[in-house]
Amino acid sequence: MTALPPSLDDIKRLARQAWEELPRGFRDLAGDVIFRVEDLADDEVLADLEIEDPLALSGLYQGVDLTQRSIMDPASRAPMVFLYRRALLDEWIERADVPLAELVAHVLVHEIGHHFGLSDAAMDALLED
Repeated sequence: MTALPPSLDDIKRLARQAWEELPRGFRDLAGDVIFRVEDLADDEVLADLEIEDPLALSGLYQGVDLTQRSIMDPASRAPMVFLYRRALLDEWIERADVPLAELVAHVLVHEIGHHFGLSDAAMDALLED
């Protein structure tokens, strides 16, 4: 019998679990971030990011980060973190040394880092310490 790959709901469950395991203070600071799980980034997102291979994008933050927000700005859409199931599964299979739950948690925290205004380089530096 062939096992089915983890579904969108499975990835959502892992993301929810990872979120709940983060320190409460961190979750409180993150505020109103909405999490979405989709199979792949859509063509418009990939074009905007100049990414040709949809499997190269496992997560994305969309919104105005906390360092750029102002009470003077008009209300904007809620910040969103996207997790892309097929790209996550591809990386999980390719790496084979990281549990899927750990990979989902890593991508989730990475994208929330963008919500806090951290660049990829800043997050890499933090992870090296």
